[in-house]
Amino acid sequence: MKTFLKTTLTSTALVPLAFAAWAEEITIAIGHQSMCTDTYTAGIVVKELGLLEKYLPTDGEYADAEWNITWSDYSSGGPITNQMLANKLNIGVMGDYPLIVNGAKFQETDSLRSIYVAGTGYNLKGSGNAIVVPVESDIYSIDQLRGKSVSTPVGSAAWGMLLKAMQDNDMPAGEYVLKNQSPAVGAANIAAGKIDAHSDFCPWSEIMEFRGTGRKIYDGSEAGVPYLHGVVVREDFAEEYPEVVEAFLKAVIEAGEWIREDPMRAVTEMETWTGVEKEVLYLYFSKGGHLTLDPTIKAEWVDALKFDHGVLVREKAIPPLDFDAWITEDYIKAAYADMGLDYEADKAATVDPKEANAGLPAEIWHARDGVSTYETMPEFLAAVAAMRGTGAKLNATYVYDSETGLKLFGKTAFWVKAGEDYATFLRKGEAETYAASHSGEVITFDAAIADFTSEG
Repeated sequence: MKTFLKTTLTSTALVPLAFAAWAEEITIAIGHQSMCTDTYTAGIVVKELGLLEKYLPTDGEYADAEWNITWSDYSSGGPITNQMLANKLNIGVMGDYPLIVNGAKFQETDSLRSIYVAGTGYNLKGSGNAIVVPVESDIYSIDQLRGKSVSTPVGSAAWGMLLKAMQDNDMPAGEYVLKNQSPAVGAANIAAGKIDAHSDFCPWSEIMEFRGTGRKIYDGSEAGVPYLHGVVVREDFAEEYPEVVEAFLKAVIEAGEWIREDPMRAVTEMETWTGVEKEVLYLYFSKGGHLTLDPTIKAEWVDALKFDHGVLVREKAIPPLDFDAWITEDYIKAAYADMGLDYEADKAATVDPKEANAGLPAEIWHARDGVSTYETMPEFLAAVAAMRGTGAKLNATYVYDSETGLKLFGKTAFWVKAGEDYATFLRKGEAETYAASHSGEVITFDAAIADFTSEG
């Protein structure tokens, strides 16, 4: 029996059969990823705040409905698609490449279909995926991976980015060893130095950076394609229960509003729900963070997904996909309309970190006093030096990449000192180029801080 099909439940009261009370039980089975930040507004936040229950219909044909909501947590998007195909899940939340695989695999069947109904969040530059090496590795660029072992969760967004990166660098599959490893296994192998490199999705690269076990050599922003996540639904479920799909998307919208309202509260709560350090989550959800929360389906996203499909086609890793049949805005538009929101205005807006983050202050997260901001790098470095001098515990520091505007941990950025000025970079090569053109030098974070200590 289909898991979502309407069933009837008779009352257990001892009444004549003719007067038995009948109620409809509707199962809503959702697959999400508590270890993938960009899915949180359609996953862990909706689940923990009970937002779906808030918006489920209670009148008309749903007046006597009994809801059976189940949440299944997965380490990547691929297994969610498998469970949706097996009719064990109705709704799935996943990243760009898994979304494409989902739609294509459904269309490959004779009768089953999924539909892409909404986004959850994006990074216009493509950041979120990354390739990481052990922190002590002598590898600093993707071309150095030739002949090396690289692991990734095959079928994930990071897998797709890895294929794109290797194609861009003229490195066919036979020139490196690809291993299928889950995020947790890959991160553990990076920490133990058992793999040359690991490609993973948000926020695993930053988890490794924060814990001091890994170092990025390639960021998804280098692929030149937006990185996005979204919601897919079994088409038969959506056709039978359109109001339920709309309710789910209203919950997604409110989840985003809840995070934006108070990012510090949000990351603190989400740490307790997921186990991901709040300092890592802050890198995504704070002002200037990697993630732009947005459930609209933009034309640019459709173009990006079509491009990503082409990447997989070149690897012979995916069936055809009819995008016109797969993508529908009907449900998210209906959710916006019911909530009195302007869908077209949100759809037309995009956030470019290079522009949006220009001039944003550097930040220090003091363990006791919270987050403080600094307009200039000398002020920031002087404050770090002063706090360290008192023995204070600093949870994290945050700066911005001079090239892309992306938010970085201060300790993992490549620092350049040119005269009395300091600049920070995501990539070593760009830091070296900047240093050469500004008569500067690439230095460590500690060296920059030392300039502002009493001994410096």
